[in-house]
Amino acid sequence: MKRFIIVTGGVISGLGKGITTASLGKVLQAKGFKVTAIKIDPYLNYDAGTLRPTEHGEVWVTEDGGEIDQDLGHYERFLDITLTKRHNITSGQIYYEVISRERRGEYLGQTVQPIPHVTDEIKNRIYEIADKSAVDIILVEIGGVVGDYENVLFLDAVRQIWMENPGRVLFIHVIYLPIPKTLGEMKTKPAQHSVKMLREIGIQPDFIVARSESVLDEVRRRKIALYCSVQKDDIISDPDLDNVYRLPLIFEEQGFGDKILAKFGLKPRGSDLTSWKSFVDALDNATEEVNIAIIGKYFEIGGYRLPDAYVSVIEAIRHASAAINVKPNISYIDSQAFEDGRLNLEMLEDYDGLIVPGGFGSIGVEGKIMAIEYARKEDIPFLGLCYGFQLMVVEFARNVCGLKGAHTTEVDPHTRYPVVDLLPWQKKLLEEGKYGATMRLGGQEVYIVKDTLAYRLYQRDKVIERFRHRYEINPEFTHILEDNGLVFSGVSEDGIKQIGEIADKKLFIGSQFHPEFTSRPLKPNPLFKALISYAKERSRR
Repeated sequence: MKRFIIVTGGVISGLGKGITTASLGKVLQAKGFKVTAIKIDPYLNYDAGTLRPTEHGEVWVTEDGGEIDQDLGHYERFLDITLTKRHNITSGQIYYEVISRERRGEYLGQTVQPIPHVTDEIKNRIYEIADKSAVDIILVEIGGVVGDYENVLFLDAVRQIWMENPGRVLFIHVIYLPIPKTLGEMKTKPAQHSVKMLREIGIQPDFIVARSESVLDEVRRRKIALYCSVQKDDIISDPDLDNVYRLPLIFEEQGFGDKILAKFGLKPRGSDLTSWKSFVDALDNATEEVNIAIIGKYFEIGGYRLPDAYVSVIEAIRHASAAINVKPNISYIDSQAFEDGRLNLEMLEDYDGLIVPGGFGSIGVEGKIMAIEYARKEDIPFLGLCYGFQLMVVEFARNVCGLKGAHTTEVDPHTRYPVVDLLPWQKKLLEEGKYGATMRLGGQEVYIVKDTLAYRLYQRDKVIERFRHRYEINPEFTHILEDNGLVFSGVSEDGIKQIGEIADKKLFIGSQFHPEFTSRPLKPNPLFKALISYAKERSRR
C-alpha cells in the first residue's frame, strides 16, 4: 500500500522545505523504500518557464521538457531519480484544467466551486503520480507558508487525502525558530502560531522539523511539544549547515526514518548511507582548494545578492569537487562590472576555472564576451553553458575568425555576421507571441565526435542531456569557425552543433545543453568533472 508524506512550512518562506523533503526521501531510500516527490506551487503561473531567475530562482528542466520549480532539482539530485513535469503542480494548472472542463460541459451543469472541484483536481493530480509510479512512498511538498491564502485549497486537498487514506498519510511541518540579536534567545512563538493556523484548516502535524541557526535545545523542544501537541521525540532538529548534503545524515542520527515507519505501523529497518557519507565527508574534509568563478548577471535581488539563479551549476561544481577531492571556493562575478570598469579582467587570473552559465537578453553580454576572450588567451579552464556556449562562439568569430561585429541575433538582429541565430521553427512561435513552454526543451540525444575532448570526457558516442534554448549556432558560419580551429565535438541528429571546443587549450569547451541538470552527487557530469580536474592542475601550478 502506498503511503503519503505531506511537507508544509510556517513562519517564513525560504526555509529549505525542498532540502528537507529531499533529505527525508534519501533517508527512506537508504532503508530500501522506493520514493518519489511532488512539488506544489500556489502561484498562478502555469509553470516556472516565464519567471525571471531573480523572481523565483533557477528554472529546473525535467527530462520530458518541463520548466519547473528549482526544488525538483533538489529531489532529483538527492534521490537520483528522474521526475516529470507532472510532478510539479501549480494553481495555474489546476484552475486552467477546472475552467477548461467547465467550458466543455464536463461538470454537467453543476455549480463549479473551489471545494470540491478545485480540491478534487488537486487530489487527482497527486493520485495520478501515485498510481503511475512504482514507489512505496510519495512525498508532497506544499510551497509557501501556512497562512498564505493562495495555498489554502492545497492544504484542504491533502487534508481530504488524509481522510481518504487512514493510517497512510503523515504531516511534517517545517518551522523556523528565530534568535533576535537583541535577545540572544531562540523564540518559539512564531512556530506556535504557525501550527495553530495549520490546525484551523484541520491538519495536526505528526512531526515538526525545527529550522534554526543552531541545534534545538531541550528547553525549546519541550515548549514546542507542549504548545503544538507533538510528542517531544517527534520534533526534529534541522540546524543551519554549510553542506546541505549532510542533512540526511543528521536526520538518520535522530532516528527520523524509523519514527516515520513506526507511525505508518511498519517495522524499523537498517539504513545504508555509506556512499552518501563518503561523498559528504569528501566535500567537508578536502584540504586542496580550487577557485571557481561563475560569471553571470542574475545575482542582484533588490538590496541583496543571492546565487539562486545558478543553484544547479553550484551543486554540479560541488559534485565534481567531491569526486576530485578538492574544496571549491565559488565566486559570483557580475559581468556588467567588466563593462563599466568596476572590475579589471586581470582579476580572473586569481581563478582556477571560469564558468559562463545560461541566460537571456543583452544585459551583461559584452562583459561575458570580454571574460571569455581573456580565458581563451590566458588558457584558463573554461566551461560555457547554453548562452555561455553561444557567446563563446561569438567571441571566437570576432577575435579569431576576424568577423568584426559578429553577434547573436538575440542581441543584435541586424548584425552582419549572425553566428548565433534563432532555431528556424522558433521564429513563427515568437511572431505569434508564444513564449511559454515553446523553447527546445528537455532530454535530447547528442552524438559525440570521436577523437575529441568531449569524447574522452564522456567515453561514449551518444548521450542524453537537457536543453532549454531558442537559438542555435548558425550553420552558415560553422565552416569558417571550424577552419579557424573551433571543433564542434557534439551534434544532434538534425545537425545542430551542441558542443564546441578548442583543441590546443587545456580546457576550453561549451555546450548548448545544461550539463548541470544531469549532475548527481555520486555521478558528477563529465564536463564539470573536467573543469574541476583542470582547475586543480592550475591551482597546483
